Amino acid sequence: MSPARITVNWKHTILYLTLIISLIYSIETLISHKLQVNHNQIRLKRSPNLPLRFRDDGTFKILQVADMHFGMGSITRCRDVTDAEYGYCSDLNTTQFLRRMIEAERPDLIAFTGDNIFGSSTTDAAESLLQAIGPAIEYGIPWAAILGNHDQESTMNRAELMTFLSLMDFSVSQINPPLQDGSERGALRSIDGFGNYRLRVHGAPGSVLSNSTVFDLFFLDSGDRETVQGRRTYGWIKDSQLSWLQDASKQGLNQNMGNVPSNPDPALAFFHIPIPEVRDLWYTPFIGQFQEGVACSIVQSGVLSTFLSMGNVKAAFIGHDHVNDFCGNLKGVWFCYGGGFGYHAYGRRNWHRRSRLIEAKLGKGKDTWTGVQRIKTWKRLDDGDLCKIDEQVLWEASYSFLK
Repeated sequence: MSPARITVNWKHTILYLTLIISLIYSIETLISHKLQVNHNQIRLKRSPNLPLRFRDDGTFKILQVADMHFGMGSITRCRDVTDAEYGYCSDLNTTQFLRRMIEAERPDLIAFTGDNIFGSSTTDAAESLLQAIGPAIEYGIPWAAILGNHDQESTMNRAELMTFLSLMDFSVSQINPPLQDGSERGALRSIDGFGNYRLRVHGAPGSVLSNSTVFDLFFLDSGDRETVQGRRTYGWIKDSQLSWLQDASKQGLNQNMGNVPSNPDPALAFFHIPIPEVRDLWYTPFIGQFQEGVACSIVQSGVLSTFLSMGNVKAAFIGHDHVNDFCGNLKGVWFCYGGGFGYHAYGRRNWHRRSRLIEAKLGKGKDTWTGVQRIKTWKRLDDGDLCKIDEQVLWEASYSFLK
């Protein structure tokens, strides 16, 4: 082959290679974003500092947020506000109220007690939850959530909602309690509902109980709606959940027998739908406002008798009935409404949206903080001054702590 022929073939080869490389580069440029994983979007959940524990001053404060009924942000209008407010009022008023409460009270935990979103008012449950819970995440505060009867009415079912909530930043929410026998790592106990779990709060740093549970918080799924003997009714806490509660309480007592002899650590419970016995509080002294009928299941589920048998549940915090905000005592256990928090939830004109605070205070030994001495609660109104109302002591220890 002549040198001239070789030169022509070499030039053609270079031309073809250049054309192929150009085509590959063009295709890669056009579709690479579809083929590659965007690693900037993959990140681990930001977790709070755990375990939950009392502060150096011996206090632990919980902000209860009941019935936000969040929709789709600025385009979701408020309900039951004055005519002057209606023109500008939206879900963003709920967001602003939550921010104000966080800044004013600096809670150690936020408890979202159901109907966090109003399913029928959103086309994307996940996006609505991210907006609704957003301020807690912005401030880096640990938070726990349970479901109400409206959360699942959009694009996610109850199992998916609790899974999503448990994976959000700074969440301490859990789908359900783990198996205790250790037979399978990550396995969950067979139990009704989604969002049944226990949170343990440790003593103050540097105290003799800094590595021990001194305060228990139980979260329960009270369901949404069910049919019983042909009748539609609200959900209720089932026997499997009550059995788990009793088991968890016994376990806590066995672990802490050395701290306060014969006295289990005090506990609180959080769930959405009230139990039927709450209706009886109308005939008793109560603190706050009882302005609407108690909307509950027709099933008498045994929640109160379970609390009494456990012996350590001092109060239960509920929602669902937005314009009830009272606390009343049933056989030694307080039942307290949060009062309606959200502006897209029904309320009453000229009746401020509100939130409830719960504060536990440790006892003081000779040289150290000891177990829980007192639990009190109050509410704040979403007015110009975040007025504090109805402060009361729910429980005070009648025993002496070890010094």
